[in-house]
Amino acid sequence: MITPPPFPSSSSPASNWRYHAGMLLASFLVATSFPVGKTITPFMDSGALNAIRFLLATVLFAPYVHRKFGIRFPGIRGVLRYSLLSACLAGFFWLTFIALRYTDPLHTGALFTITPGLAGIFSWFLLGEKAGTSRILALLLALFGALWVILSGDLSRLIAMSFNQGDLIFLGACLCMALYGPLIRLLHRDEPMAVMTFWTMATGAFWLFLFSTPALITCPWAQIPEKVWVGIVYLAIFTTIVTFFITQWATLGLGPTRVTAYSYLYPPLVILINLGLGQGLPPLKTLIGVAIILPAMVLIQKEDKSIKHVGV
Repeated sequence: MITPPPFPSSSSPASNWRYHAGMLLASFLVATSFPVGKTITPFMDSGALNAIRFLLATVLFAPYVHRKFGIRFPGIRGVLRYSLLSACLAGFFWLTFIALRYTDPLHTGALFTITPGLAGIFSWFLLGEKAGTSRILALLLALFGALWVILSGDLSRLIAMSFNQGDLIFLGACLCMALYGPLIRLLHRDEPMAVMTFWTMATGAFWLFLFSTPALITCPWAQIPEKVWVGIVYLAIFTTIVTFFITQWATLGLGPTRVTAYSYLYPPLVILINLGLGQGLPPLKTLIGVAIILPAMVLIQKEDKSIKHVGV
């Protein structure tokens, strides 16, 4: 049986605040990827775009890792660990792109809200992370608030949804993302987090190039506008290198469920970003959902003595 290292003691609130601050930054950066992606994806196949994004992130991060720790082949077992971890990320992106051919963003946004709950289930089975009643209720409240924002306050739209093949494919993507957090904790072997981040991105680039080979071959490279390359560089640095590093680091300190729950903040953060871009505020009924999400997130992240972390 695999026994992951113990979670940090809850008696170090200063360290926990650093993890929370890091995840707030990571959540904001992920939220910025939505308007950036909306701008550049019409000009390049999404699979090819993400393959280039992962490769560029790996190349840009390599000098830092080499100078700080040295880049050494991690061995077959190490490659398998990192490949399993990155397969979850590559699977999420790949399945998402396939799903969007058959469904719409409203369906995927609604389905993605189940990911923190799935992460909690995986954490329970793989890590023995057990949540108390208050944490479960807070997760459900945040789920309700996120759905309220996505559906613009009209929950009847959720009832009226007719789920299709694309939704089932995206459910697979959600399972991949939910598994990613627990696997970080399960597969970490005390290596520096920068090293783990580097090899996760490198093996992730391999998976995405493997999945996206046809799109890469047929891509009209000479016709790609300059703004697309600028967008890819932004995504590679800020929403890949930085967010991967923060997420993996914070997962070891907070646990997978609490880290994954930060995805509930994506809808309200996108609202703030759009406001900063001059698009104005959404309707009042949408803001009600934001008002539900924020206190629920505080409850989810609050230290709870009923939560126990035991090795499996």
